[in-house]
Amino acid sequence: MRCLSGYRRGLTRSAVSSVSMGYAVCLTVSLLLLAGCRSRQDVASPTIEFTKIPPAAQGGRERVDTISGRVSGARPGQRIVIYAMSGPWWVQPWPDQPFLPIGADSTWSTSTHLGFKYAAMLVDTGYQPPPTLDVPPSAGGSVAAVAIVDGVGKPQIAPTVPIKFSGYDWGVRTIASDRGGLNLPYEGDNAWVDPEGALHLRIRKKGNKWSCAEVEMTRSLGYGTYLFTVRDTSHLEPASVLSLNTFDDFGGEQNYREVDVEMSQWGDGSSKDNAQFGIQPFYVPGNVAPFVEPAGKVTHSFHWEPGRVKFVTVRGDSIHKGAPVVAEHVFTSGVPSPGHEKMQLLFYVVASDKYPMLKDSEVVLEKFEYLP
Repeated sequence: MRCLSGYRRGLTRSAVSSVSMGYAVCLTVSLLLLAGCRSRQDVASPTIEFTKIPPAAQGGRERVDTISGRVSGARPGQRIVIYAMSGPWWVQPWPDQPFLPIGADSTWSTSTHLGFKYAAMLVDTGYQPPPTLDVPPSAGGSVAAVAIVDGVGKPQIAPTVPIKFSGYDWGVRTIASDRGGLNLPYEGDNAWVDPEGALHLRIRKKGNKWSCAEVEMTRSLGYGTYLFTVRDTSHLEPASVLSLNTFDDFGGEQNYREVDVEMSQWGDGSSKDNAQFGIQPFYVPGNVAPFVEPAGKVTHSFHWEPGRVKFVTVRGDSIHKGAPVVAEHVFTSGVPSPGHEKMQLLFYVVASDKYPMLKDSEVVLEKFEYLP
C-alpha cells in the first residue's frame, strides 16, 4: 500500500509537472504568436485613402479644386505628392510646390488643378517628383504607397469654340496650357476661318502674356494619309511653334499617340533647322528628323500605317508626282497604333531667355486633307 501510495504520489507529481510544462509551452507559443501578430502589424504596408475627390474634368490653369485624404502607417519624414491626369499626369499644385505635409491626425489636403483621375503618393525624404508622368505612378523605391481614384461625376471637357475647316468639325481651346514651358492662355478668337476657307492661327500679346491658339478635331481618324497646305512660315520667330500633330489624352502607354510635323527653332535663333518630323518620345535617338523649311507655300504630309509612318514635305499646294521634295523621313520603330487620338493644330510660344517672343504673329493653313 505504501508503495502504491508512493507510486500514486509520484504519478501525481509527474502529471502536475507535465501539465505545468504543457501550460508553459502553450503560453510561450501564444506569446510568440501575439508577438508575431504585433510584428506583422508594425511592418504592415502604409495605405492612403481619399476623403474629398475633385470632379473629373479637363485641366487648365484656372480650373482648381481641393483634394484631401488620410494616410495610415506613414513613417516620420514621409510626405504626400499629388498628380492629376489631364493628358499627362501633372504634379500638383505646381512643380515647385509638390510636397504636402501629413498632419498630426494623419490627414492631408491641397488645392489641385482638375483632371480625369487623381493619384496620391506617400514618398520618402529625398524623393523628387517629375513635373509630368506619361503613365500612372506606382509604388516602389522611395514611393511607399500609391492610391489612384477617378474624378467625381461624368468627365467634363473644357468648353471650346466650334469652327469648321476643310469639311471637318474642330474645337478651339479656351483654357490655359503649360505647353512649351510657359503657362499661357489659349483663347477662342485666336483661330478663325476666312471666307476662302483658310484657317488662321494667331499669337498675340495680352497684358504681360502671350495668348496662343489650339484647334482640335472632334473625331479620330486613325491610320491613313494626312496632308496640310501651309502658307509661308519663314517669318516665325525662334520662340514660336506651329505644330500639326495627333494626340490622345488617354494614350500615355503609347506616348499619347503623338505624330508630329512642327515648324520652329525651339527658342534657338542660331539653329539652321526650322522644322522637324517626329514621334514621341522626342528624347529617344532617332525619333526626330529635323530639316530646313524654305520660304513660300509648302504641303506637309504623313502616311500612318501599322508599324510605319512616312513624312514628306514638298513645295507648293499639293503632293503629286514631280513635286519638289523639301524633306522626307520614315519611322519604323516606336510607331503608335490608333486609339482615341485627334488631330491638333497648334500655334504657341516656348520659353527662351536668349530669343524671347517679341511681336504678334499669324500663320495660315489653306487646307487639310485626309485619305483613308
